[in-house]
Amino acid sequence: MTAYSYICLMKPIKYIARNDADERWGLTVCSVGYQRVDAGEEYPPAYHNSDYLFNVSRGRTLQEYQLLYIVEGGGELVLDGSGRHKISAGDMFMIFPGQWHTYKPDAESGWSEYWIGFRGENIDNRVERGFFSDKRPVYRIGYNKQMEQLYREAIDIASSQPPFFQQLLAGVVNHILGLMFMTMHSNQLTGSQKALPELMTRAKQYIEQAVESDIRMPQIAEKLNISYSAFRHLFKLYTGLSPAHYLADLRIFRAKELLRRSHISIKEISYMLRFDSPEYFTTMFKRKTGLTPSQFRKI
Repeated sequence: MTAYSYICLMKPIKYIARNDADERWGLTVCSVGYQRVDAGEEYPPAYHNSDYLFNVSRGRTLQEYQLLYIVEGGGELVLDGSGRHKISAGDMFMIFPGQWHTYKPDAESGWSEYWIGFRGENIDNRVERGFFSDKRPVYRIGYNKQMEQLYREAIDIASSQPPFFQQLLAGVVNHILGLMFMTMHSNQLTGSQKALPELMTRAKQYIEQAVESDIRMPQIAEKLNISYSAFRHLFKLYTGLSPAHYLADLRIFRAKELLRRSHISIKEISYMLRFDSPEYFTTMFKRKTGLTPSQFRKI
C-alpha cells in the first residue's frame, strides 16, 4: 500500500512505500504534509491525492490514524462517537482507523494544517492502554514551535527518503505523540498546580541526594513546605511513580554503576545505598534487573 506526501508548496512529491521490515518495526507512516486553505477556498483542495480526497458533507473513513495540527485559523471537526468539535489555532486532533469523520476550515478564516498518517501495533497498544481515545480526540496544546518543526522534519524525510526513512519517520511520530501528550497535560494544570513542574524538579533533586543518605520522604516534603500526603500524591501524579519507588529505582541504577566500575563489595554497596541488609539488596536488585548483583557484575 502506498500513500501521498506534500511539501509546503503543496506540490506532490512521491508515494511513501512500506515494506515488510517497516511493518515489523511497529509503526509506519502513510502520509505527511502541510497545506494552507485561505478564506472561502474550496476544501479539500482539488490537488489532494484520490486516496485522501473526500466530500465534506459525506465524510469518510480511513484505515490509518491521522494526526492534524492547526497552526492558523479555525474550523470544525465531526466524529462518529464523540460528536462535533470546534477547532481553533493551536489544536491537534486525531482520527482513528475505521472511524467516520469529516472536518473543514471556517469559510471566514480558512486554516493552515499539518497532518501525518500512520499505523502499526506501536500506536494500537497505546490506544488499548488508554493513552489515546476516540472519545477524547482533540488536544489543545496552543502554538508550539517545536511541534511545527517536527512536522516539517517528517515532510523533509518523506521528501528525501534516505535509507530506512520509515524508521526515521516512526521516531518523529513518537516524538510528536509524546510532545502532544506532555504539553496537553501541562496546560491542564490550574492554580497552584502551575508551580508543579518546578516543585517536582526540586523534589527529584532532593531524592537524588538521598541515594546515599538516610533522608526520609517526610523530610523531603518538609523541605518543599507541603504535607507528606500531598507530596506523595503530586509526585505520583507528575512522574507516575511514588517517591519511594523513584528513590528505589535510583538506588538500583547507582548500584549498577558501582558494580560495573568499582571493586566495592556487594555488602558494602548495600549499606552505602541504605538498603536494610545485603539480602534485601539482592532481592530488590534481582526483582528490578532479573539478575543478582554478583551475576550482574560477572556479565
